[in-house]
Amino acid sequence: QVQLVQSGGGLVQPGGSLRLSCAAPGFSLDYYGIGWFRQAPGKGREGISCISNSDGRTYYADSVKGRFTLSRDNANGTVYLQMNNLKPEDTAVYYCAADPRYSDYCPPGYDYWGQGTQVTVSS
Repeated sequence: QVQLVQSGGGLVQPGGSLRLSCAAPGFSLDYYGIGWFRQAPGKGREGISCISNSDGRTYYADSVKGRFTLSRDNANGTVYLQMNNLKPEDTAVYYCAADPRYSDYCPPGYDYWGQGTQVTVSS
């Protein structure tokens, strides 16, 4: 059973950076489509980035484009979300999700979810 374990997150000042990690102990995420989501207090879940498991293309929501970068480290089977120039409106619980089904775009659904990690952007 694949379990996604997230790390990173925390409190950062506006303009700062954080890196979130998503790994599956005992498994490699190399061949999974991966998505990152976030949910702010009182709001619905927002998909912010994903990577296709067919061609490795990455996609970003307009709200994070140019500031966030999704990447894979195939050496250790881990996926990262580098977040730069963070804003107070980025404050949310962030989730990674993975799906093994082949997709040319973002996975249409996700079988596995991380536990979530809090990101707070505040001065």
